[in-house]
Amino acid sequence: MPEPTRTDYASLADEIASWLRFHMNQVGAERLVLGLSGGIDSAVVCALSTMAAGPSRVIAGILPIQSGREDMRDAESVASAFEVIPRVINLAPAYDALLGAMPADGAPGLEDANVDPDRQSSRRQLALANAKPRLRMATLYYLANRYNALVVGTGNKTELSIGYFTKYGDGGVDLLPLGDLDKTAVRGLARALGVPEPVITKAPSAGLWEGQTDEAELGVTYEDLDRTLAAWASDEASADPVIKDRVSVLVAASEHKRRPIPVFQRDALNVATKS
Repeated sequence: MPEPTRTDYASLADEIASWLRFHMNQVGAERLVLGLSGGIDSAVVCALSTMAAGPSRVIAGILPIQSGREDMRDAESVASAFEVIPRVINLAPAYDALLGAMPADGAPGLEDANVDPDRQSSRRQLALANAKPRLRMATLYYLANRYNALVVGTGNKTELSIGYFTKYGDGGVDLLPLGDLDKTAVRGLARALGVPEPVITKAPSAGLWEGQTDEAELGVTYEDLDRTLAAWASDEASADPVIKDRVSVLVAASEHKRRPIPVFQRDALNVATKS
């Protein structure tokens, strides 16, 4: 369901900026750190962070790993729009070094004998893709530790609901200012904040591989996702059955990403395994 047009996005932006300042004050943080990808979510988070802390106290990391020139250009455009100094840190050499240190496919003890070739290829692509946001997470936390900052994530409610994020990658953050806003609301907020229009209208992409787009990978548009998730939350029967089935699969498969880490409880005598 689309975000109501009567939403006062200026007031919403002020509320989120105040929330960010509150958390900075709670821990005595002096800065906010975020990854600037050239996409709409990170652009909105950049704008909100400058409202909360001021441009001089926002560290916007542009962290390319085989990234497209358009994404780099858009990220720099966002930084300029909100008067933030972009910090370009090329992680491609670190990525290549990490992969070079990995054992070869099919090394002793790592055979995939019972897995068909297509599934092996899919697993390898996923491992390669997820290594990128995890390297970026480590980089952002280095900057946060070094300059007394909090890491601000860019995930929105739609992505969190279906698990469209990398565990301990872009999901590894201190704060999620967009976590209760679906993609429709993020677009409305972007326009109110003055995010450059090309960034708002470009096809959403996590930049995981050449030509990758979120909607093609998910098999459903963000508009349909937002509509279906809203209907699901309110127990409405209006959602398209085919899309609802697809969303159900995405939500169920990603449930582990939203749960706290399971901790073995000695005193409980592991009752759960005996029931």
